Amino acid sequence: MTAEVFFAGLRARGDADSRVAKLRRLFESAGIDRCIHERDLCAIKVHFGERGCDTYVNPVHVRQLVDLVKAEGGRPFLTDTGTLYSGGRSNAVDHITTAVGHGFDYAVVGAPVIIADGIRGGHIVEVKAGRKHFDRVFIAGDIAAADSMVVVSHFKGHMLAGFGGAIKNLAMGCSPARGKREMHRAHTLLVPDRCRGCGNCVDVCPAGALELGEERVSLDKEKCIGCGECMTVCLQSAIEFDWTVDIPPFVERMVEYACGAMEGKEGRAGFFNFLLSITPDCDCVPWSDAPIVPDIGILASQDPVAVDAASRDLVNRQAGLPGSLLQAHHRPGEDKFTGVWEHTRGELQLSYAEECGLGERKYRIVEI
Repeated sequence: MTAEVFFAGLRARGDADSRVAKLRRLFESAGIDRCIHERDLCAIKVHFGERGCDTYVNPVHVRQLVDLVKAEGGRPFLTDTGTLYSGGRSNAVDHITTAVGHGFDYAVVGAPVIIADGIRGGHIVEVKAGRKHFDRVFIAGDIAAADSMVVVSHFKGHMLAGFGGAIKNLAMGCSPARGKREMHRAHTLLVPDRCRGCGNCVDVCPAGALELGEERVSLDKEKCIGCGECMTVCLQSAIEFDWTVDIPPFVERMVEYACGAMEGKEGRAGFFNFLLSITPDCDCVPWSDAPIVPDIGILASQDPVAVDAASRDLVNRQAGLPGSLLQAHHRPGEDKFTGVWEHTRGELQLSYAEECGLGERKYRIVEI
C-alpha cells in the first residue's frame, strides 16, 4: 500500500496562505477530522520543550488544532509525559509550569494541559506487546484512556534515534519514566583517559550512577538507566554509548513502544510533523542549536511511518546550512541525520515500524 502524506509549503502571499489556514486545510485533507468523534476526549500530544529550548512547535499553531478538534465535537487536552532525566519536566508540577512558561496556557491554546502519567509518573497502563523485545509495554494512563489522538511533532535530529518525529513522539512521549527506562537500557561507557574529573556528569545523573573520585569519574553500570544526560554535559566527550551494540536495539524498543501507544487508536489518530527549525538535538535539551537545513513546511497524515519517511526524505533533499553542526559541505541527497550523529540508524525506525505494522514506508505526497 501507498500512504498519503499531505504537504504545505511555507510561501505565502495572502491570508489564505497563512500557516493557520494551511493547518486547517491539512487537517481536512488528511482526513483527521474523521478520526475525531463527537464527545471524544482527544489527546493532543505535543512536546512543551525543556527550559532553555525555544524550537518546540509554536503554541499558536497548536491552538488551531485544538479549535479543529472542538469543531468536530471533540474535547481536546494538551498532553506529554514526565522525563527520565532531571530538568524542568520530571514531575507534573514542574512540567506544567514549564509548559505555561512556553505559552501553552489556556488563554493561548484553548485547552487544559494534563501530564498523562500523573504527578510523579505513576499513572501507568500495561499494554500487551508480544514483540521481539517486549511482551508488554507501559503507556501513560491518560493517553491510553483518550478516545482519539493528534500527535504534533517538531521534526529534528536525535543523538540516539537519528531523528525525532511521529514515531519517537508516540514512543518516548507517551510512556512514563518506567517505559523510557526500558527503551534507554544500554551499556554506557566511560572513557577514563579523556575524563578530567570536572564532575558535571555527577551533578546531572538522575540515578546516582556516577561518582567523582580523586582524578576521574567512575560509573556504576548497575545503577545506570542509559538516559544519556551525562553525555550532554561532558566537556571532554568522555562518556559514550557502545554505538555498535546499543543503537539498533534502542530503536527497535522505541518502535515497539510506539505501537503500544497506538493500541486501541487505530483509525483514531492523526499526525502533524513541523519541518521548521530543524535542529540537531531533541527539544529535551535546554538549548536550541542552529538549524541544519532550511525550513521546509508542515506534513500531515494518518500514517506515522509514512509522515516520518516523507519528512526524512524532504530534509535529506536539502543542502546543509553553513554555520550549523552539520558540515556545510553536506549536499542534497546525503543523509543529514547521520551527518550530525554518525552512529545513528534512523532508517531502522521506518523499516522496523513497517515490520511491526505501525504504518507504511511507501508514501505519496499530496501538496495542498
